[in-house]
Amino acid sequence: MANLRNIYDSRRIWKVVFLAISLVLVALFLYISNNLVKDLAEQERERMEIWADATRELATMGSGNDIDSEGNPIGTTDVGFLLHIIEANHNIPVLLVDDQDNILQHRNFRLPETEDSLSFEISPANMEYLNKKLRHLKNTENKIDIKIDEATTQYLYYEDSTLLRRLSYFPYIQLAVLILFFAIAYFALMSIKRAEQNKVWVGLSKETAHQLGTPISSLMAWTQLLDSMGVDKSIVTDMDKDVKRLSTIADRFSKIGSMPDKELTPINEAVVNSLEYMRARIPKRVSLYIHTNDQTNNGVMLSQTLFAWVMENLTKNAVDAMDGEGRLDITVEDSPNNAVILVKDTGKGIARKNFKNVFNPGFTTKKRGWGLGLTLVKRIIEEYHNGQIYIKESELGKGTTFGIELPKVKSS
Repeated sequence: MANLRNIYDSRRIWKVVFLAISLVLVALFLYISNNLVKDLAEQERERMEIWADATRELATMGSGNDIDSEGNPIGTTDVGFLLHIIEANHNIPVLLVDDQDNILQHRNFRLPETEDSLSFEISPANMEYLNKKLRHLKNTENKIDIKIDEATTQYLYYEDSTLLRRLSYFPYIQLAVLILFFAIAYFALMSIKRAEQNKVWVGLSKETAHQLGTPISSLMAWTQLLDSMGVDKSIVTDMDKDVKRLSTIADRFSKIGSMPDKELTPINEAVVNSLEYMRARIPKRVSLYIHTNDQTNNGVMLSQTLFAWVMENLTKNAVDAMDGEGRLDITVEDSPNNAVILVKDTGKGIARKNFKNVFNPGFTTKKRGWGLGLTLVKRIIEEYHNGQIYIKESELGKGTTFGIELPKVKSS
């Protein structure tokens, strides 16, 4: 029992460690990506400042027709260089406006209408589009003041380039991909681990059933021999009951790991028959009540052997929770698609935080026990009978109600 608890705690620790490592890696990748976007944004800002300086220089230098003392044009080389700087911007959308918000120049916007390269006029549709962009850009930090002279100031507004905008989404895409990757990796590892555990569980169950087969057969022969020798009938009968009980247990273990044969069974009879063995073995201070009626006697597909195992486990747990004294009510109800069995005790109750944990292997609140009973019950109900088992309600100090739902077989 201690080993199972240690395994259970170890699994929880590894899950926490895996989650922590995943979060650290995600945070690291996001940090690197955000710094990359930030650096690119700073570079674009520097490019726009150079663009603004070139615009200022063009506006303040000579026309290019002035001649120096040696007969050379003034500023011709500088003008070509500055125009090259301005023309070299092919990816950052730019608006140049005066202090009255009149658009003087624009570049790299996807305008609604194609402009004539020989015309300096902006069509009404394009002007409306650019003014809308201007109103938006005035609410951002992407603005550079260009001081032309004491009386004239122009303003450069720019958008992030397409590359920068795409990169700005990259951290979020990366985060989603990383989360998806770690989720797939986690569930894949858990699935592999669960599959390995299932193989061990199934192998152990079938080997147990196989090992029990030989001594059970021998015991059956001995009871027949004792009967033929005239031994007291009551003794032989009691021995025969115990041998048959061992045979039932072996049969249950042999069915683990493979889909059992199921038969159409009225749910009321299934519940009553499954509790026949336990009724005579629960403490006298525990009152057992079974509530059924003909209206809820729906037909369900059952392996009676495994279903009896489920009811016996739930009954034993209820008796242990009541410390051998209390009331146990087992009620058969009906729902539109399912037959419902409620197992209600007046025991210690279960804390809400443990409602799901009670079905995990190794989880137990008892001083003695392996914590496998409810795990087995859940597997039998959900995997072998396509049903559902859950804690319907529980209150500490007052008791617990387990619910089982099994699909009804609808009459044709």
